[in-house]
Amino acid sequence: MTTLTQNRTLTLGGFSPTFLGLEIKRLVRNRRTVVFTLVMPPVFFVIFGTQSDFTSNYAFAHGNVTAFVAISMAVYGAMLAATSGGAMVSVERAQGWSRQLRLTPLRPVAYIVTKMIVAMTMGLASVLVVFAVAAGFGADMPIWVWVSSGIIAWLGSSVFAAFGLFMGYLLPSENVMQILGPVLAVLAFAGGLFVPLADSGWFADIAKFTPLYGLAAVARAPFTEPSFGTLAVAVINLLVWAGLFISGAAVLFRRDTKRV
Repeated sequence: MTTLTQNRTLTLGGFSPTFLGLEIKRLVRNRRTVVFTLVMPPVFFVIFGTQSDFTSNYAFAHGNVTAFVAISMAVYGAMLAATSGGAMVSVERAQGWSRQLRLTPLRPVAYIVTKMIVAMTMGLASVLVVFAVAAGFGADMPIWVWVSSGIIAWLGSSVFAAFGLFMGYLLPSENVMQILGPVLAVLAFAGGLFVPLADSGWFADIAKFTPLYGLAAVARAPFTEPSFGTLAVAVINLLVWAGLFISGAAVLFRRDTKRV
């Protein structure tokens, strides 16, 4: 490594493209994670979005119901992939890898950013697979909605990459995925991914405070064009949870690397 590269790495808090590339390769080699994040979301789309003529024939917002379900499952896939990728840090903790990071110039924020980028790489693949399957099953919406909703679902999943990191540092490696599985299912239900939320009622009110509500509503915004107030609540929800998860992951990472 040249002096110039070393100085640049130090300036970026220890962030290294080489380290990033190695992490991405390691994720791709994990076949269980790849299959889990690329197969389940499109399967759920087929279950929820193609079981009747109503979904494809009924006009809704900027397309049809099948398209609405496609966006929901793209969000679910991106969330699942991002969380799973972030939670892989629990294995590193069990192997003592996080302690070795004390000997490197890698700062907590740079480490978290690296892990989030790796997790979101799989999230992008999940969104593309869901949309490809949806297009083949009759999802109908303008191209600009396909693009904008897909980008929002993907970029917004960074919130759950941070969530995965947070949980990976909070829980032991042998329990993290067993706990995260049911938690993600509950969050998806509360966020209206599997069943649309009602316009009013106690459950709809509570759902607005759950982590997935904001991402789901913002990703659907190009398709449904919600009111300014509804969109503002969703954006605030997304930003607040992002701040909480990133801050929590940074604190736990710093505490973990200080252990002898």
